[in-house]
Amino acid sequence: MPAVVQLPVGKALTVRAAADAFLDSLGNPNTVRNYGIGVGKTVERIGEGRPLASVADDEIGEVLELLWGEAAVNTWNARRASVLSWLGWCGERGYDGPSVPAWAKRMTPPDSETPARSKMAIDRLIARREVHLREKTLWRMLYETCARAEEILGVNIEDLDLAGRRCLVKAKGARPRTRRRGQVREDFVLEPVYWDAGTARLLPRLLKGRTRGPVFVTHRRPGPGKVVSLRDVCPDTGFARLSYGQARALLDEHTAVGGTPGTGWDLHEWRHSSLTHLGEAGASLLMLMAKSRHKKPENVRKYFHPSPEAIAEVTSLLAPGDSRR
Repeated sequence: MPAVVQLPVGKALTVRAAADAFLDSLGNPNTVRNYGIGVGKTVERIGEGRPLASVADDEIGEVLELLWGEAAVNTWNARRASVLSWLGWCGERGYDGPSVPAWAKRMTPPDSETPARSKMAIDRLIARREVHLREKTLWRMLYETCARAEEILGVNIEDLDLAGRRCLVKAKGARPRTRRRGQVREDFVLEPVYWDAGTARLLPRLLKGRTRGPVFVTHRRPGPGKVVSLRDVCPDTGFARLSYGQARALLDEHTAVGGTPGTGWDLHEWRHSSLTHLGEAGASLLMLMAKSRHKKPENVRKYFHPSPEAIAEVTSLLAPGDSRR
């Protein structure tokens, strides 16, 4: 009579195999990269070859505290969320394993500390003679469109509608278009952004008759050892697309306090400032969401920090009737 073999309960899996299977299941490369940081470091700390079922909940919490307990709130939340998604994915597929303990809670992010620059300061900066036309156009376009810097830097001349003062951008978290018959498509659902007279005056001067390629380019061709996508090179001049890091450095160079690097404005301040100014001018929450293309109202509220002058003006509405005469 053959021996009876006791089968293990659930599915046995090592920590590393579980992490690799989870990351392989993610379709978005950006998600894989972001989640890979939290999951990867957690796996290394726990022990890659250990059975996932042998890991206790408190071990997960202790590793999170050890790795990111002193990190910024947003970093803690991001790393915790990646590990939570990983372990939840394993549980849904029947793999025995731990969970993120209840005491390793998500932290409430602090209010946005991004300053809102005054309209006068913005106009003065863009009007300075030493500022190149490229930077003037980029900054004015960021301010008038309320768009993210990555979105505007990624625009090509073919995307522009100069007469309609608008263009289509690949938004943050853009959804890929529906696949047909299993074909993989690289194009995404695009969203329109709109600008006004300031950008409309500067754009034609910047393009100088160019009809294709990136709108914002560097002033030199990429080096021989640098690999650049064809879409990121101007076919007429050979200049490469201006990167986010280069744009940030240029803004810091012109706004650094006392010339000290790293003390100047940030690219995100253009979007923050323009939304704040629209809010102070009386734009409704729905209109702010439409302009910024935010999906949640709470994500718009964090940008709205009225100036002292705006608060003083609205406070005057509470004065006695004869005081306003």
